[in-house]
Amino acid sequence: MSYLDTVADFYAEVAETPDVGLCCVQSTPLKMPGLTVPAQMQEMNYGCGTTVHPAELTGDPTVLYVGVGGGLEALQFAYFSRRSGAVIAVDPVDSMRAAAERNLAIAAQQNEWFDLSFVSIRSGDAFALPMPDRSVDVVAQNCLFNIFEPEDLAKALAEAYRVLKPNGRLVMSDPISTQEMPLHLRSDDRLRAMCLSGALTYEDYTQKIIEAGFGQVEIRARRPYRLLNAKHYKLDQNLMLESLDSVSFKVPIAKDGACIFTGKMAVYTGAEDSFDDNAGHILMPGIPLAVCDKTAGKLDKFSDITVTDSTWYYDGGGCC
Repeated sequence: MSYLDTVADFYAEVAETPDVGLCCVQSTPLKMPGLTVPAQMQEMNYGCGTTVHPAELTGDPTVLYVGVGGGLEALQFAYFSRRSGAVIAVDPVDSMRAAAERNLAIAAQQNEWFDLSFVSIRSGDAFALPMPDRSVDVVAQNCLFNIFEPEDLAKALAEAYRVLKPNGRLVMSDPISTQEMPLHLRSDDRLRAMCLSGALTYEDYTQKIIEAGFGQVEIRARRPYRLLNAKHYKLDQNLMLESLDSVSFKVPIAKDGACIFTGKMAVYTGAEDSFDDNAGHILMPGIPLAVCDKTAGKLDKFSDITVTDSTWYYDGGGCC
């Protein structure tokens, strides 16, 4: 039996008997005026962060949600795109799709604005998305891709890239590891299914996104997720996992590499009226300008420019 079979069996179990607290971090779910989340749906919130960023959901986008879970984020996406078929939710587990359908039916009773036609739940998986090329504005997944082994992760990212329209966004929330995951944990299929042992490091995770063709990555949040106790998990020392929320854009990769925004700022401290690096960045004295990490590295070499540390929160603006 492959690790993917173990994952499917595990999520079939938690679809029938919700495991409150599985994967999720201690955070308040997105609350919007007129949005009521059914209790059962909230109990099945098997995510490690959020993929619902209102700034990414303007203009009535078509959203493909991979791994429907209890339907929570499918409902939240529908809040922003209130039309038939606006949200397509894909899941390979029959019982999970059935649970999401039940939860969404309850949501339709509790939310006057919500119609069941807004969300289309389909059978399918991340490696063969049931959508044509360049057909959706947003692809989202929450705490799913971290389960995949690296080769399968590459396939899933390539599929997301395929179905996205040009300039489309891949919105993800996944655990990452602060150090390389030991082999004995990576080989534990049950822990992998529980989102505890498949996490890559930040560097490897973002590199996989870039290798799939995404030219710009923006980090929305990075925070503690789980601490793997050294004694319990047979480690030399405790291992901290973090939750990473990101938005990756289907835009061309620049000749000098992709742009990753982590909240760094560049500030010109010199005596001139402005600083122009002749690469598209004009800094005014004393005024912070958001820049990608690649540009930050170049500007940091100048003695009259101060580059701030990553805040791990960036939601647009600045330049690259």
